Amino acid sequence: MSGALERHALRVETLFHIARAADWHQAKRDGAYRISTLGKRLDEQGYIHLSFAPQVKPVADRVYRGMGDLLLLELEPGRLTAPVVVEPGDGTDERFPHLYGELPIDAVIAAGGYRPDSEGHFAAVDGTRRAHKPPAS
Repeated sequence: MSGALERHALRVETLFHIARAADWHQAKRDGAYRISTLGKRLDEQGYIHLSFAPQVKPVADRVYRGMGDLLLLELEPGRLTAPVVVEPGDGTDERFPHLYGELPIDAVIAAGGYRPDSEGHFAAVDGTRRAHKPPAS
């Protein structure tokens, strides 16, 4: 599949980003999110690390194990203003979506706490619905 077609197909699939709560709150004040991954800014890395739903848990377990100050941001791809490229991740052949620009705040359609269990592991994410709907009344 060509890159243009791949990006077009991507527009219908929900994307996710794991963020530290303080970084997300700062982004809301600034008007855009500019953190690539844990400890790296967009201007250092060149893109923001994103995940498809099945990739969230393994990434969280590997990179964020035991951290409790995290939010899972669910993104609406059609609201992104920078290109998303699906390419191999650092040190792996697995292909991940990378956002080559800042993340507009209004592209985040849901955000909520993403905390590990007592053993430091995270829950899997269901990509077919919003990850953080408020509980039914």
